[in-house]
Amino acid sequence: MSSLFGGFFLLAAAAPAPNMGMVVVFAIIIVALVLFITELIPIDITALLVLVALMILEPFTQVSPEEGISGFANPATITVLAMFILSEGVRRTGVIQKVGDKIIELAAGSPRKQFAMLTGLSGTTAGMVNNTPVVAMMLPMVRDITRKTKTSPSKYLMPISFISMIGGMLTLIGTSSNLLASDISNRLIGQPFSMFEFTKLGALLLVIGFLYLFFIGRHLIPERIKPEEDLTEEFEMHQYLTEVVVAEKSPLIGQTVREVLRDFNLDADIVHLVRDGTKFSQPLARKEVQAGDRLMIRTDRDNLKLLLEVEALDLAPATGLEETGRKDPQKAPRRLAEVIILPDTPNVGESIASLNFEEKYEAAVLAIRRGRKVIHERMNDFRLAGGDTLLVLASPKDFKTLADDRRFVVVDGEEAPSARTDKIPVSLAIVAAVVALAAAGVLPILVTSLAGVVAMIVTGCLKPNEAYEAVDWPVIFLLAGMIPLGSALESTGGAEYLANTIVGASDVLPALAMLFLFYVFTSLITQVISNNASIVLMVPVAIDAADILGADPFSFVLAVTFAASTSMLTPIGYQTNLMVYSPGGYKFTDFFRVGAPLQLLLALGTSFGIYYFWGV
Repeated sequence: MSSLFGGFFLLAAAAPAPNMGMVVVFAIIIVALVLFITELIPIDITALLVLVALMILEPFTQVSPEEGISGFANPATITVLAMFILSEGVRRTGVIQKVGDKIIELAAGSPRKQFAMLTGLSGTTAGMVNNTPVVAMMLPMVRDITRKTKTSPSKYLMPISFISMIGGMLTLIGTSSNLLASDISNRLIGQPFSMFEFTKLGALLLVIGFLYLFFIGRHLIPERIKPEEDLTEEFEMHQYLTEVVVAEKSPLIGQTVREVLRDFNLDADIVHLVRDGTKFSQPLARKEVQAGDRLMIRTDRDNLKLLLEVEALDLAPATGLEETGRKDPQKAPRRLAEVIILPDTPNVGESIASLNFEEKYEAAVLAIRRGRKVIHERMNDFRLAGGDTLLVLASPKDFKTLADDRRFVVVDGEEAPSARTDKIPVSLAIVAAVVALAAAGVLPILVTSLAGVVAMIVTGCLKPNEAYEAVDWPVIFLLAGMIPLGSALESTGGAEYLANTIVGASDVLPALAMLFLFYVFTSLITQVISNNASIVLMVPVAIDAADILGADPFSFVLAVTFAASTSMLTPIGYQTNLMVYSPGGYKFTDFFRVGAPLQLLLALGTSFGIYYFWGV
């Protein structure tokens, strides 16, 4: 990353001196990039900080308060908001789960068929439904299939993320960055994207991506999670879970579980309590401990040794985590499942304690996995990040509640989000109408998408409160905050200055080679900042560079748009990569090993595809 910034400053030094407005805007961009990369504050708050800075420094940035807040009313912002709701309407009907059941039936026993069908479903669906909810719906499906066929989920999850990114480039509505790029292209060169503007190129890249992943990529992915491992083995729980019996003279007798945990002052949690054959699960805080109670405790060996010596506890015969004895009178038998923290949600940055997770969902968190690292100690204070996977013990009812919450994805559990399967034809018809009317030019996509939102609610595919919950608000604030930055970059001459710098430093290269370089550069900065921020920064520069070269600016807009949505070198480059990072048990370097060759193929395919279809 330092070399990237270093190259930027070397190029800038070769150009004529920028004016003060450019300097201020460049300074704001550099601060924003640092904050995006380090994530010292959430990315949506960084976008708002940029917005405020642009308005305060209006004499230099030329962004008035009215122009500053225009991002909130921008057609791209509103359309993205509507598409989140439409995607949720489709998700709530359970259509992808239905297709997944069919895949299990058709491809059972054949890993090659499973891979082809799962990646095919993910790639094609992402063209019409935002790729983030597509991957969220694929996660439980993949774990269900791999569990039944005894294959490693590591082999499927990364390819599904990659192919969903490429699939998002099939249509205008496949990803939010497409809509943003279309709006900027319309504003600067009067040429927005139509619904199927780049479908032919997207389809070509989807084929390239599929062939690479099927014949090469999947063989480069190690089995990070072994096919035969159960969840306790996968999360290395055997040395952290122990059942103890409260002795007759234990000082714990008469204390509530809350008091016991407070007095321990150790890193330990009581997962459940068994008394006279009846198991009591969360919430346990007010339950008083009695002689003969059996407590399932999550702690390490050193803390366990101290508890056995000081608190008069005895080791109980091993019984595991499954329910035994009489049924809990208020809850069904509890089981284990993984729960993924989705990126860019209010959960990120919180802890198990601050979320009040265990009491709110009546569930016990036994471990947290981030990539290959498994955390067992001091979990209550551990700050959660997008993609973290929790090992949770809860009842089917509580897993159902978690599955219905869009901040989580329940994986490897039996409970899917509540599905309105009778509404499947209705939801699909609404999405088809939204696309068809916009594609035919009858109405703008902004109008058809908002009409689709109304139709989803009126027909019962979505409830009003679910519509509000469906919106990925950090993305909306990111769009609204960053759009004025692109305007400032253009109005102060900053985009033209950068374009002159880049073209001047590479004046021996033909236009096609410059197109390729813009793709590569955009794909690199997208590894560390959001795809929407990359679009805002790079599209104006690409347009001015094309003008200087005498090339077609629309072709350069397409190159940047495609590059911004294919971030495959790191798990942090795109939301869907983060979502599969922990469930697949991947190492950070696994993404580069598999993604780098694919990124190069896509760079070449995009550049030559644009040259063939549109010219340069």
